[in-house]
Amino acid sequence: MSYVLLAIGLVFVVEGLVYALAPSRILEEALELLRRLPPQTRRAMGLAAVAAGVALIWLAQRLAG
Repeated sequence: MSYVLLAIGLVFVVEGLVYALAPSRILEEALELLRRLPPQTRRAMGLAAVAAGVALIWLAQRLAG
C-alpha cells in the first residue's frame, strides 16, 4: 500500500510542477477544459497538486518505515 501512495504522490508532484512552473506552456489541445482558466488558477491548482503529492509521499514514507 505504501508503494501505491508513493507512486500517486510522485505523479501529483510532477504534474503539479508542470502547472506551477509553466502554466502557459501546457498543451492546450490536451487540456481543452483548462484553456479558459487564467494562469493564476492553473498555478494554484499546480501548487495544490504538489502539496498533495508531498503529503502522500510523506505518508508513504511513514507507513513504510
